Amino acid sequence: MEELYPRAVGQLVAYAELLSTEGTLRGLIGPREVPRLWDRHLLNCAVLERLIPEESTVADIGTGAGLPGIVLALVRPDLQVSLVEPLLRRTTFLQEAVDKLGIPNAEVVRARAEELPPASYDVVTSRAVAPLGKLAGWCLPLCAEGGLMLAMKGASAEDELDSAEGELEALGAEVWHVHQLGDGELAQPTTVVSIVAGRAARGSQHRRRGR
Repeated sequence: MEELYPRAVGQLVAYAELLSTEGTLRGLIGPREVPRLWDRHLLNCAVLERLIPEESTVADIGTGAGLPGIVLALVRPDLQVSLVEPLLRRTTFLQEAVDKLGIPNAEVVRARAEELPPASYDVVTSRAVAPLGKLAGWCLPLCAEGGLMLAMKGASAEDELDSAEGELEALGAEVWHVHQLGDGELAQPTTVVSIVAGRAARGSQHRRRGR
């Protein structure tokens, strides 16, 4: 982590400590996850920043304990990150984390995705929230035209994408692609589905799968 994000390492260590203590006590992180917080959670989330343009506004939907939203805010101070979560016990933890770590570019938003203003973010992120088709229905409407939906997924990403293509087209998505981030750097690369948002009225000739 220090080699990849030297300026953020102090705050990331403090965040890891918060997750392993308060996060575990409050049921936001399972006890079995504590020994692998760095590889499976923090580093896994940090490399997502490589797909996010500079100075972007970001909504992290269903952020839970702040993954990937808090990590993105720490490693990319140029971003403005909204940590979107409907559950009070989680937003309470998130606000405490933002205050304790001193993260000026993160705000906690207690809401469901469908309650947020449409087309209001450059980038919308998520991690292990819902199947891709359903997730796109929540996230793509929040993206400004030409904005980016980034969904962190597992080994089934390609299959999920194949199953969701009809829904993506109906939502006006233009380009979609599966990325492997951190290959050769992380113990397990991060799999991300990126989807470029368009206008729902556009014709299907504009929609294609990126390779």
